[in-house]
Formats: sequence, structure tokens, C-alpha cells
Amino acid sequence: MAWRANLACLIKAGGRWRWLPVPEYSFLPPVLNNICCQRKSTAPEKIVASVICDTNGKEPRDALDKLFSPEQQSSILHVLNTASNKELEAFRLLRGRKSVNIVEHRKKFGPFQSLESLIDVPLIQYKTAVQVCNSILCPESRREKKSQEKWLLGKFIKPAVESERLKAANSIVSIVFGTRRIAWAHLNQKLTVLDWQQSECWKLTSKILPTSAYLEEISSVISKMPNADLYILEKSGLSIQNTSLFPVLLHFLITEAMLYALLNKTFAKDGQHRVLSMNRNAVGKYFDLMIGDTRTSGRELVKQFLSESVLKEEPRVSFPQAQVVQYRQKILKDSHHIEELYDSLLQAVAFYELVFGRGSELKC
Repeated sequence: MAWRANLACLIKAGGRWRWLPVPEYSFLPPVLNNICCQRKSTAPEKIVASVICDTNGKEPRDALDKLFSPEQQSSILHVLNTASNKELEAFRLLRGRKSVNIVEHRKKFGPFQSLESLIDVPLIQYKTAVQVCNSILCPESRREKKSQEKWLLGKFIKPAVESERLKAANSIVSIVFGTRRIAWAHLNQKLTVLDWQQSECWKLTSKILPTSAYLEEISSVISKMPNADLYILEKSGLSIQNTSLFPVLLHFLITEAMLYALLNKTFAKDGQHRVLSMNRNAVGKYFDLMIGDTRTSGRELVKQFLSESVLKEEPRVSFPQAQVVQYRQKILKDSHHIEELYDSLLQAVAFYELVFGRGSELKC
């Protein structure tokens, strides 16, 4: 019997006879083959969206209900009818607008009476509804969520630091520097702006500045910065391949190295990094500010944060009321000269939202 199975997988391809691998136990009778191929699993079985179509080629209205037992349907409906917007976001595929649509549909039409009514919710179609139901029945394990969180933080924040330590940071200073300015934003965990300003520094010219000039300038700026648990530096996306930008790249590297050294005051004693980096383009992708490989201005987004701080009870970013008018005037007056100021604030917001899991759907 075995030689027949081997002969069956000898075929002619491309003018040559080739041997193709065959599944193990393929020469056994069907009953024994099924026994040998069984695998032990304790994980809950997920329902696959089966193709159930009516005469018009569409899924019948009760197709979704037929996929789940009455007990499963009851559990799913209980979640859909009682969970809040935030609680629904904990389930796969319900983050963002879908969870809002479910709550709004529930308020408008009453509790869901069957699983098929889930398809009436905007943005949720048949296959999506099946995945949503599976997600409610078999939510992601704590280990999977922790692994995803670790991967996300490791991708955006360097060097690698335990998430527990990042979450313990009561406040951070986000620093962005250019060829003429260094800007910083001091925010706490509640995304309240404690300090937000910039300092005019050297002007980069064709003449290479001595190291002592950098030390004097950067030390002077650091003396104005508030103390914080962590300092976050913007990592430039400039490539060393572009030789015409080498003086600018060298300037950034020297500035970054000095900020690392001067702000990491206790590193020699405890070996704990207090200065971390976030890639400029990664933050740009977080806020959808990228057009191809080019990052656009964050000015309009910052203006939106300022407006929401006044108009909303729970704004995304909170500014001191006494400073809002001053910040808005500065944006209108110096809109084209304070990009570093915008970027320092956006970087701080991205950092905290990533650390506390509000950026799990980032486009990386």
C-alpha cells in the first residue's frame, strides 16, 4: 500500500519527474487515518463563517443564529445589550467606531433580540459579525494582550524598558530639537499640560560648531526644563545616505548624545534609563500626519486639542485655562516657526496613549 501512495505523488512538472511530499498516514484506511491525525486541544473552538446562501446568493437572515448554540447566543446578547462603549472596545474588532455604533443602535432600536440584528449595525457585516461573536465568547487572553502591548511599546520606544516602569511615570518631558530651537512639553498621566515652551538656540551654518558650544547651549536649555520621571527625545528620521544633509545629521546626533548624557544623571548609579527615544515618523503615523515618507505639520491637530480643552468636559489634552489664549495667539503669530513646539506636545500624547493601551490600533 505504501508504494502506491509514493507512486501517486510522482508527477511530471516542468519536463522533469518530481517527488512531492505526502501527508503522514495517507496510506492508512480513512478510519485509522482520522484517529492518527487527531490532536488534543483544550482551547475553545472558534466558529468559522460558513457559506450559507439563499436562492439570491445572500446569507439568510437567520444564518448567524444557526452558527451558535442557544447558550452561546444568550451570552453574546447579554454583552451586546449591557456593555458600555469602553467595555465593548475590549473585544477584537469592536475598537473605534463599531463599539459606538452598537451603543447608538441599542439606544435607538432597543436591546438586540437576536444575533442577526447585529448585522443591521453600521460597519458590521456578516463575516465581521461572526468574528465579533467569536471574540466575545473567546476573548484574548491576558498573556496575548501583554505580548501585544510589549511588542507595540518596543516598536515605538527605545531603549526597551518594562511597561510597568513606563506606567509608573507620573510625568514626562517630551523634547524635540531642530537646527535652531529646542522645545519641550511637560505632561502628566492625565495628559494635562504642566509646561510647554521652546528655547532659541544656535543657528546651524556651514561652519562646524565646537563641542564646547553645544555643551553651553544645551546645558542652558536643560536648566529651564522642569524635573520629570522620564525624558522622551525625538529620534530624527534623516538618512545618512543623503550626504548633502550630513551637517544637519551630525548636529542632531551631537545634540541627542548630549541630552542623553546630561539628563541621565543617575544612570551610572542605578543603570536605569531616564531618557528614551521615539521615532519622528512613528509619531507621525500615530496621528496620520504622514504623506508617503514625509511628515506634515501637526499645527491643526494641536489647535484642535486647544479647542477641545475649552469646549469639552473630558478633552483629550487638558491645558491650563490661563494659558489657552496665550498658546492660541502664539500659534497664530508664529505658525511657521514653532513646529518643534507642536511636535513636542504630540510626542508626549503619543507616548502616554501607547503606554496605557489607547494606541493598540496604530498603523505601524
